[in-house]
Amino acid sequence: MSKQKPSIPKGTRDFGPAEMAKRNYILNHIREVYRRYGYQQLETPSMENLSVLTGKYGDEGDQLLFKILNSGDFLSKTRTTDYDKGAANLLPKIAEKGLRYDLTVPFARYVVMNQNEITFPFRRFQIQPVWRADRPQKGRYREFYQCDADVVGTDSLTCEAEIVLMIEEVFQALGVVDISIKINNRKILSGLVETVGAEGKESDLLVAIDKLDKIGQEKVLAELEERGFSKEAIESLLPVFTLSGSNREKLQTVKNLLSQSEEGLQGVAEIEEVIQRVQLMGSEAATLDFDITLARGLSYYTGAIFEVKANNAVISSSISGGGRYDNLTGVFGMPGMSGVGISFGVDRIYDVMEGLDLFPKENLAATQVLFIAFDDETEKHALSLLSQVRSAGISAEIYPDRVKLKKQFAYADKKGIPYTIVIGSDEVQKQAYGLKNLKTGEQEELDITQIIERLKQ
Repeated sequence: MSKQKPSIPKGTRDFGPAEMAKRNYILNHIREVYRRYGYQQLETPSMENLSVLTGKYGDEGDQLLFKILNSGDFLSKTRTTDYDKGAANLLPKIAEKGLRYDLTVPFARYVVMNQNEITFPFRRFQIQPVWRADRPQKGRYREFYQCDADVVGTDSLTCEAEIVLMIEEVFQALGVVDISIKINNRKILSGLVETVGAEGKESDLLVAIDKLDKIGQEKVLAELEERGFSKEAIESLLPVFTLSGSNREKLQTVKNLLSQSEEGLQGVAEIEEVIQRVQLMGSEAATLDFDITLARGLSYYTGAIFEVKANNAVISSSISGGGRYDNLTGVFGMPGMSGVGISFGVDRIYDVMEGLDLFPKENLAATQVLFIAFDDETEKHALSLLSQVRSAGISAEIYPDRVKLKKQFAYADKKGIPYTIVIGSDEVQKQAYGLKNLKTGEQEELDITQIIERLKQ
């Protein structure tokens, strides 16, 4: 039998101990902030019934769902004619389940199924992998983690303000301090469509506006003309592209522009209210930047829209985003469940932090101290000390084999273990042990209680 070279599917990755330690460093900070704001952790199955997933992400999204073949003889319910009729006819007979595409639709399904047990407003956070049968490329994977928090069952703008604060706290804790939290409101964008007389062309206008930072004003205006907008409509949009000044000044300009649109003015009022509540809760709202060209997920969001960018990073993509939606659970027969949510892009945050050298210098994956014993007798003594150190919450291990000291020290150095404790017969007799700092070369003779205190520092 020929040897097979091991591999993993395209668009997936292994994460070694060093990478996992850095990822957990990010996730632990996010979890801590979510919990402090009253969000409870939830997990849903990796697979969902295809009836739950299909039709929720548009035609393109449906194409990107990973389908799971039925167990056993999955062809048993098919006939030759099913193949002739194509995949759409064959699929329901051979696959009933699929891997989840995102965390939002499974969350909506969970809320509907458990509505009688849930206390509303319901705050949940979820950190799990999702799968998309996309073409793998740089920064885009077929398996990746999402890190969501949503509150459903309320339309209070306090929730939007808290999302701004959570974003600020997460990135402050991670050291990514130079960020912009862009905010807009779907109602403002709808009001814009109404004001320029472009009813029926809402998606055309907003898709074009969303490209402003990528292709520039001239090309956006040309695209609008190609999409059938009149010169008068395009001219009336020019103030949108030249908005400048403080949030207050920009919002005042938009108020004047949308003076005849009740929906548009309501969107402006909502943003003003969010900014006020953020300030009432102790933030200067300096990171908040009203951006009328922000138009993410428009078919999905109905109110506030958020997007976060790291200003001094190589990565120009957003590292977090979210918004308000009015009918999360409607597709499952429970209409009118308003909510607002945020998602942190763990992979992009990781890349930003690597690029800015923001991870702690110490090896996050490393054991803190390695016990080195001279022989079998001193090893027995070392084992009892090892348990004491671990019981104190300190990560510790003992080199399991009797090899030369040089090899054991090399092991500690290669793993990034900062301290060693060498135990020989003299140390056992005196109950005092040499705690060596491998970085500085300094060694202190301490008893086990002192060693534990020192390592805790």
